[in-house]
Amino acid sequence: MASPTDPLDAIVVGAGIQGCFTAYHLARHRKRVLVLEQFFLPHSRGSSHGQTRIIRRAYDEDFYTQMMDECYQTWAQLEREAGVQLHRQTGLLILGMKGDQELQIIQATMSRHGVEHQYLPSEELKQCFPNIWLNKGEVGLLEKTGGVLYADKALRALQDAIRQLGGIVQDGEKVLEIKPGLPVTVRTTSRSYQAKSVIITAGPWTNRLLRPLGIQLPLQTLRINVYYWPEKVPGSHGVSKAFPCFIALDRNLAPHYFYGMPAGEYPGLMKVSYHHGNNADPEERDCPSAFSDIQEAELVSRFVRGHFPGLEPTPAIMERCMYTNTPDKHFILDRHPKYDNIIIGAGFSGHGFKLSPVVGKVLYELSMKLTPSYDLTPFRISRFPGLGKAHL
Repeated sequence: MASPTDPLDAIVVGAGIQGCFTAYHLARHRKRVLVLEQFFLPHSRGSSHGQTRIIRRAYDEDFYTQMMDECYQTWAQLEREAGVQLHRQTGLLILGMKGDQELQIIQATMSRHGVEHQYLPSEELKQCFPNIWLNKGEVGLLEKTGGVLYADKALRALQDAIRQLGGIVQDGEKVLEIKPGLPVTVRTTSRSYQAKSVIITAGPWTNRLLRPLGIQLPLQTLRINVYYWPEKVPGSHGVSKAFPCFIALDRNLAPHYFYGMPAGEYPGLMKVSYHHGNNADPEERDCPSAFSDIQEAELVSRFVRGHFPGLEPTPAIMERCMYTNTPDKHFILDRHPKYDNIIIGAGFSGHGFKLSPVVGKVLYELSMKLTPSYDLTPFRISRFPGLGKAHL
């Protein structure tokens, strides 16, 4: 690293998965990078903790499916560098009613991009996965390359890699002020730093950092409940039984989808949760449960009772995390409309973990004023009325 009096190449604010992959790409390109994290690591206050996430190519949108090719490659590269298993291929089963428009769009997207998948009519679906009960008319898409990412291990591996590449990860140091300029000055609870660029990947705290910089993004911060349900027969829904990750588009039950993955995080427990939550300030995430939490638990229980007869319909464990959603559920990857050396990565809307290798690469490119590797039109701030101006 440079001496304390020399500006750094970049400061990354937030050591979640997006910030860490950004710093990883910066450090790999021999840039002097500092990651600032307000909490002591590891912590469970944001969106990147927990043991597992789903990885998939199955998307409505072509641009995410295209990005996932490089993401799989980078995840494999990090796995080799760390010498730790970070990914397990289980397959991803998407459940929906025959003729469901979203299901058809996902299948068409996978077909266009050559993603290995199989359409399973109801009878075939019952034969392949007899421990899943189906609604009448329900069918499936099985994406063969889908699977599980070991999230907490991946985060630790990244933070270790950043340090090994010469970067600094400084935890327990909250950012109090970002002062624009050349260089940018970042004041924390401990001291001030200067850098040629700053990348903000602060999750649900993003708008608090941006308010003094004259912009507020349309971000909705949600408290998400993650449930684990006991198996009636231990091991019956595990990887050894070829049980897949799943996404269920149960339109009759709820407007958002349910998701889950094979038992394994906790012995004899399977994760099954709802892809939505309740509005919450990130500083008050762990306040006593609201009535809406009780309603949601009952909603997921109804789904479990209807689809997984091999699970007890009462969860054994509930954990919490945060989503930071945009109105269209697409990310924000852009420069500040006024200060082109302040970069923003935000609004990952509960589906950003798997895509973080490419997100980090793009944020690195923006911070170094390189031509982005991907078309960033879907991710620009200017797509929101009244925000931003022509992309800088």
